[in-house]
Amino acid sequence: MSLPHRKHGSKEHTYSRHWLPLSTSCGKTPERTLFDFRLWVTNLRSVSKGKVVSFLMGLTLMFLIMASHILTWDRKGLFLTSPPYQRVRAGAVPNSTGAAEDLWENVRINMKLLVKIIGSKLEYTPRKVPEEKDVIGTNSRLFSAIPRHFLPGVKSPCWYQEFSGELGTDPYKGNQYAVRTKSFEAVCGLLRADFHKHLHPRGGKLFRLRCLPFFYIVGQPKCGTTDLFYRLRLHPEVKFNTIKEPHWWTRKRFGYIRFKDGYQENFPLEDYLDLFDLAAHNIEKGISGNSSGDHRTLITGEASASTMWDNQAWSYLHKEEPEPPFLAQDVIHTVQPGAKIIIMLRDPVERLYSDYLYFKMANKSTEDFHQKVVESVQLFQSCLSERSLRSCAYNTSLSNAMPVRLNLGMYVVFLLDWLTVFHSEQILVLRLEDYAANLQMTINKVLFRSKGRQRCTNGPNPTPGGGQTGSWDVCFQPPVSSSGNFTNPSTINWPACCTTKTSTGATPDGPLACTRM
Repeated sequence: MSLPHRKHGSKEHTYSRHWLPLSTSCGKTPERTLFDFRLWVTNLRSVSKGKVVSFLMGLTLMFLIMASHILTWDRKGLFLTSPPYQRVRAGAVPNSTGAAEDLWENVRINMKLLVKIIGSKLEYTPRKVPEEKDVIGTNSRLFSAIPRHFLPGVKSPCWYQEFSGELGTDPYKGNQYAVRTKSFEAVCGLLRADFHKHLHPRGGKLFRLRCLPFFYIVGQPKCGTTDLFYRLRLHPEVKFNTIKEPHWWTRKRFGYIRFKDGYQENFPLEDYLDLFDLAAHNIEKGISGNSSGDHRTLITGEASASTMWDNQAWSYLHKEEPEPPFLAQDVIHTVQPGAKIIIMLRDPVERLYSDYLYFKMANKSTEDFHQKVVESVQLFQSCLSERSLRSCAYNTSLSNAMPVRLNLGMYVVFLLDWLTVFHSEQILVLRLEDYAANLQMTINKVLFRSKGRQRCTNGPNPTPGGGQTGSWDVCFQPPVSSSGNFTNPSTINWPACCTTKTSTGATPDGPLACTRM
């Protein structure tokens, strides 16, 4: 039964019997119905306004509760039904078995299309590796500060660097890592206490031992790199490493801490090298013979999980390039061709979900994760329609637009690019699944690969100051380079320094044992 529309606020309440549906067989029923209706209206007027308001509020609350139950109902379908190359939007919950089957069919069609597109892009064309001179040209100061050769007889890549500061001054004052990391600030406090003891005079100048990482755990995020790094630190030869993730090669040397925060301040090379001073001081004890053990075998390392994939800084510097012209591995290889690379991977779907749980701050749910993956897949699919697979994997704009970091699971792209500069024997690839299933075997594999063969451990201890004995006398000459680094390769007799004779006259390590590490 419906009433005619009347103007709001009208106080006229005149009713006539033709408002109600009447039947010729009803007799006097219409008269009684009209009377009952007028009685109901009279009773309604007697109800207080407070009760009416309470009734309406209760009705509204009941409606909201019912609506919330409907909206949070367990949805078992996938809402991947929008056309390719378009921004996805949330779909409707299928209300029948047939609709659900159609939805799943659309999902399969979309995924088949995506797989087909990716498959067409997988004809891997090796990237054009930049010339060494071009890599050096990107940061000439970096390459002038690090020598072309490192100290023989020391496992980690170390050299003596001229100390330009004044005695008594704080060498770690203003270190950007110490300012932002309390744990490293505490380490700096220990290093300051006996810093002067690790300075060596030579030719009227003071020198300090500096080291780069011997190994790099380069990725991927949420694949167990943190657990691996801290387990390795339990080993006596690895325990002197401090910060796990400096992110220097990919971000902080360019002045970025988090790209979303924009440019902040460049972290100089000296700040990065300071991270390995604790290890360098202990290595120096082994070089000078002031330790009970052979500290020359100590290993430096770091585990920035961004090193394998993150080249966003190049996108900001070279916005016109479809792909980054220089990758982090180009710079690391030019500085340190013998570096040991460790890569940890896991099922890319599980990696993505773990990444979502870690970086998503609130309102986490499987439905929300699924919807974000759907949007990211379609954005990536749209990129593939116009660009190469590598270009999309490194595309900063696409990465920023995707709600989840889908591109980090493109392991094949990143790994093949690392293999363009590093030999496969220098790269150890681990799976988190194997690591979890057999921890001891995996750790032993890492230690065997990381520690490697000891090189040039025989002979007198090389120090930049004091008397030298034996064959080491011909190994060290005063530095002639402007950088002040005490490893001038042009004046070092490498075979005389590094080969050792056996009783048969053979040279077990050979002259190549002292090539640059």
